[in-house]
Amino acid sequence: MSEIETPAIDPDAVLWSAPVDEHPDWPLLVLLHGYGSDERDLFGLVPQLPDGFVIAAVRAPLAPPFPAPGYSWYPIEGLDGREPQRVTDAATRLLEWIANVVDDTRPVGLLGFSQGAAVSMQALRIHPERFLFAVNLSGYVTPGDLPTDVALTERKPPVFWGRGSHDQVIPEPLIAHTIDWLPAHVELSGRVYEGLGHSVSQQEFDDVGIFLTKHQTPPA
Repeated sequence: MSEIETPAIDPDAVLWSAPVDEHPDWPLLVLLHGYGSDERDLFGLVPQLPDGFVIAAVRAPLAPPFPAPGYSWYPIEGLDGREPQRVTDAATRLLEWIANVVDDTRPVGLLGFSQGAAVSMQALRIHPERFLFAVNLSGYVTPGDLPTDVALTERKPPVFWGRGSHDQVIPEPLIAHTIDWLPAHVELSGRVYEGLGHSVSQQEFDDVGIFLTKHQTPPA
């Protein structure tokens, strides 16, 4: 039995913009939704994303406590709330799913919102050479060191971090940690959107589109 408490990602609970082998030269872009949502949430934004990606929106494997709707990547409540190991477990499950759907030569990018962004960042930390980039929307970097952080710092993959100035969902200490941590470990771009809460604005999404287009091709 696996030591990871988080279940594996259900391959039947993934929405695809196209069959994964239809455009073998296109990078895979994986969308990871936030707490209490599901794979349909970010998938609705696919028409606004740049062409040239095969896009997969993945459903998180956990169900939040009743009466919260949707799914979650890791618990945020109780003694287990935002436990770094649970974030790592979720990221490990994501890496397993990616390994099952594409081979190691296929470029992969990550785009997550809130919890999904935290898992995206953790997956990038665990396996920094696997990903073209990560987009962190209203998320954070999980505190604590990982053995692969040194390799991440050496590679410095591109990361876009966008958040609202009025976002009161992510605790301030996690925002402060992320502000400190990201510039030292990745090639950081992004901005704070004035007046925006815990959501994504059209202006932010336009900026994400520019970032995705810029980093769509593996560096020479």
